[in-house]
Amino acid sequence: MSEIMERDQAELAENAAPETSAPPETAGTEKKPSLKEKWKGIPKKKRRRIVRWIVVLLVLAAVGLAAWKLLGGKGEEESQVITDMVRYGSITSMVEGSGLTRAKSSETINLSTAGTVVDVMVSEGQQVTAGTPLFTIDSPAAQTAVEKARSNVEGFEKQLSQAQKDIAGLNLSAGYPGKLMETVTLNPGDTISKGEKVAVLADDTRMRLTQYYSYAYAGDLKAGQTVDVSIPALMSTIPGTVEAVHMVSRITPEGSKLFSAEIILQNEGALSAEMTASATAVVNGETVYPYEPGKLEYYRVGDLCSTVSGTVISSGLVDYLQVSAGQVLVRIDGEESESEIFTIQQSLESAQEELKTAEENLANCNAVAPIDGTVIGLTIQPGDEVAANTAIVTISDTSTITVSADVDERHISYIKPGMSVDLDQWGTMGFGMVETVSLSSTVNNGVAKYPITISADNTEGTIQVNSYINYSLVASENDNCLVVPIQAVKMVSLEDGSTANVVYVGGERPENAVEVPMIDEEIPEGYWPVPVEIGIQDNYNVEIKSGVEADTEIFVQIQRMGMYY
Repeated sequence: MSEIMERDQAELAENAAPETSAPPETAGTEKKPSLKEKWKGIPKKKRRRIVRWIVVLLVLAAVGLAAWKLLGGKGEEESQVITDMVRYGSITSMVEGSGLTRAKSSETINLSTAGTVVDVMVSEGQQVTAGTPLFTIDSPAAQTAVEKARSNVEGFEKQLSQAQKDIAGLNLSAGYPGKLMETVTLNPGDTISKGEKVAVLADDTRMRLTQYYSYAYAGDLKAGQTVDVSIPALMSTIPGTVEAVHMVSRITPEGSKLFSAEIILQNEGALSAEMTASATAVVNGETVYPYEPGKLEYYRVGDLCSTVSGTVISSGLVDYLQVSAGQVLVRIDGEESESEIFTIQQSLESAQEELKTAEENLANCNAVAPIDGTVIGLTIQPGDEVAANTAIVTISDTSTITVSADVDERHISYIKPGMSVDLDQWGTMGFGMVETVSLSSTVNNGVAKYPITISADNTEGTIQVNSYINYSLVASENDNCLVVPIQAVKMVSLEDGSTANVVYVGGERPENAVEVPMIDEEIPEGYWPVPVEIGIQDNYNVEIKSGVEADTEIFVQIQRMGMYY
């Protein structure tokens, strides 16, 4: 590069010398050439070398400046320390923003099945009252859906009823008094299945005897009549009662025609099945005998079966054990059955929801206005085919509108239901009030915000629904309090790791000054961090509740005035 510069400098010097000299007598009268003319007078090759040399000088200057900065070269910056005084003043904290207006009450009518529009009784924008007929749609699918859903509900109800009856058998008990026979041995831990037979229960508290009598006494033996029952094995006669008379037609080998009677005997414990017995009755002073003796039977006999599946906890099954009605005989762990009931209940609830939805959909085929309001979004006409899952119309009560707003954590504690709110929608003014204040927040960029709802009267219809509106309200205000500029309050970390709001006080070190191990910004000498309790704030000032007194000088910020080198 140095060789290029030397060669270009030599060429520049050569070009600078005049090629010809004007005669002395005319030198004073010649016109001096302009810069442009001089430049044009230089040969193109030499002009390119001059440009190249200038570029090299500019590059060297830029490299030198960058190196100087890299090696620590700095300019000088003028700055000014801005201070202020703690003073008494008034402060008003405002919450402002915008939100979407919505009708406070709005109902949309949907059709989940396809159908054909039969009639439309209202028009878009019409004011209606609750119960006003809106339209009629013919939808066979809607009727079918209701019938199917209702059938499902009835089926699950039956399953649940049976399962609940079954689970009562976790404590398998005797349904009536009697004697156990043909018992099964069950040990704790054994598995038992639903419907498994574990014993036979015979009701021997009463005995049954069937006797046949000649048709000659038909009408003379009646239910409730007392008879004498002879038991040869006991060589005794026991009273019995006719329970029922059956006018059957039994023909004997001798050609006699017989009817039957069911006779019941109370058993004090001496009677058993298969004992021979005969029952005689007295009719019009005459003793009536049966055609032949009969055999005693237990009054009733049934199988004792488990109604659930599970694991045996304990068993009291013993052959010929005399038991009473309701006596627990087997205890079962029915976790599986309980799970089955839970599953059926879940299915039943789902079926009930489906039925409710289907019935609502069928009702919507002959829809009426659910609330007072304005018809919005109605586009159907008679004869139109409506697809499934279509929103047909919305009824909105726009006499009251709501606006959703978010309030940050600095102001939310001051916002209360009932506070008045100023509204402005494109120059249309309105008034509302805070209706609800949520205690649940969302955090975005380190700032917690709490949703509130604003309601406003719109009886005149001046506020447009589903459009944005500006709102503002006074969160809090104080007419006589200590205030400082917002920039004067600094958030700092203390030695114990906690944080505090401080202002830097000028003059001698105050007694309540604290040590700040790390400072995020430059603080001029002679100013000391003092913890303060802050209150409300506006866009410029913040309220000081404690920590400093009025007329105290405080540091605000350092204002940079410019930089030079």
